[in-house]
Amino acid sequence: MLMNSLDRLEETLDMETSALMARDLSNLDDFNRRKSQCLLEISRIVRTADIATLDPKSTQRLQGLKEKIEQNQDILRRHMLAVQEVATIISTAIQNAESDSTYSAHINKAGYGG
Repeated sequence: MLMNSLDRLEETLDMETSALMARDLSNLDDFNRRKSQCLLEISRIVRTADIATLDPKSTQRLQGLKEKIEQNQDILRRHMLAVQEVATIISTAIQNAESDSTYSAHINKAGYGG
């Protein structure tokens, strides 16, 4: 059962990482839902299993999965930083537009300002 859950998680991570690298953000909600389900499954299995007795093949599998998680985390972090940069640029542009009297000059010409 654990290996099946790991298979599903690995498949989801591969698909999400590929989508992010292709800049396809259309399925992020689905990926998040699937990762949450996998986490819940794996958490339940680990609580009842004796993890200390995992065979070397399973341990190696978990190490490979850890590397995929780190890769996925890295690309998600890069996308979040890009979003923050864009938000900062937009916020700065709005603040600059408001502070250079662009809006108040328009309002005064229309007869609404003091």
